[in-house]
Amino acid sequence: MTPLPVLMGVVNVTPDSFSDGGRWATTDAAITHAGDLLADGADILDIGGESTRPGATRPLVEEELGRVVPVIRALAEGGAVVSVDTMRSEVAAEALAAGATIVNDVSGGLADPRILDVVAESDATYVCMHWRAHSDRMTDFAVYDGPGGVLAAVRDELSERVDAARKAGVPDERIVLDPGLGFAKKAAHNWRLLTGIPVLQSLGFRVLVGASRKSFLGTVLADADGEPRPVDDREGATTALTVLLAQQRVWGLRVHDVKAARDALRTFARWEQG
Repeated sequence: MTPLPVLMGVVNVTPDSFSDGGRWATTDAAITHAGDLLADGADILDIGGESTRPGATRPLVEEELGRVVPVIRALAEGGAVVSVDTMRSEVAAEALAAGATIVNDVSGGLADPRILDVVAESDATYVCMHWRAHSDRMTDFAVYDGPGGVLAAVRDELSERVDAARKAGVPDERIVLDPGLGFAKKAAHNWRLLTGIPVLQSLGFRVLVGASRKSFLGTVLADADGEPRPVDDREGATTALTVLLAQQRVWGLRVHDVKAARDALRTFARWEQG
């Protein structure tokens, strides 16, 4: 049987992330939450200190380091597989030194090209996401008018980022691609990318998808007045996508509710057994 997707549990050590900003903003709270995610079946813990929700402003480098490094060090010392969610080379370097083994860069090296050198000089896995601009202006770049639309654009732009990572010295076997749902994407773009995962897989790399609780799910679940479903009430839709993406053989899923995702994958695995 084909392996199930790995589950990357989200730990936002931030005051302003779209889903759970502020809940785990202290070191102790983040570590406790991460432990809960591990108990629920997380394979990887993704620790982030910068919100990338639309309109978010960036913290200082020192702030981001102070948020993530103590959490990463404690979790790695406890034996967890830890990813750092950052666009900054300085943060990536300190996180790897603290025990992280994955750099999850939502900018694909565009925000800080030196991050590719940091990864190349380590043994870390590099998650390269499709990205066009920072959160405060990314909606201005949600235009995909070329031949093939958003799917072709994301495929081609990710391919360019792969070339940059290779040039820096990151080997193919350490590269994972992420279509970047919600980043310079409208709802229709997200759905097209989700149904076109095989096109992205054709590049020959593992694919990670982060759809959990995002606004396009709130829109599809809108009430009779057109009011989007609140963030904390989108888990059913997220779980449905967990199963659909498992059917598409993605490598990994970045999720907030690990228990729900793990239950869905266990059920899917039993279904496949017949």
